[in-house]
Amino acid sequence: MSALTDAPSKNDLRAAALARRRGLSEAARTAAAMAIAARGLPFELPPGAVVSGYAPIRGELDPLPLMQALAARGARLVLPAVVQQGRPLRFHAWQPGDALLRSPLGIDEPRPEAPELNPDILLIPLAAFDGLGHRIGYGAGYYDCTLEALGAARRIITVGLAFAVQQIAAVPAAAHDVALDYVLTEHETLNFRSR
Repeated sequence: MSALTDAPSKNDLRAAALARRRGLSEAARTAAAMAIAARGLPFELPPGAVVSGYAPIRGELDPLPLMQALAARGARLVLPAVVQQGRPLRFHAWQPGDALLRSPLGIDEPRPEAPELNPDILLIPLAAFDGLGHRIGYGAGYYDCTLEALGAARRIITVGLAFAVQQIAAVPAAAHDVALDYVLTEHETLNFRSR
């Protein structure tokens, strides 16, 4: 058997990282979200920047404390909405306290009548990440096609949010995979912008 066939698949890596994430206590999850919010973004927030967060599912790191801190500094917040698989996400204006609608995929999304805005900064959930800024999502490709579409129009900043236990040695990245600019964990900020 060659070394290539012994390498774990993306599905195996995803499952192992998600198992580690599920093993975290509620107190550890809350502390991680607060630590990231206290540290903030590793760059100057442009005036009036549109920042996309997400409604956390399946134990994802909660971006709300960071989003609230950014809104207090003048950021305009948006949340993603799924159009259909293979199409980029749409982003609608949202503020903490605004009602959300449960999508057919079981994800809380902003109301469709909320203004649509393209984000300057994306806070991105993930299943696993490596030391080069590559990420493993959930396999549907929503963020991959979204990053491709947004990046074709203008420069955006991508910030993965994860618990430190989600870091893996290496993501088997494909040519179409878009590496992140930063990953924020409860312990550190990883900067990949120089690559």
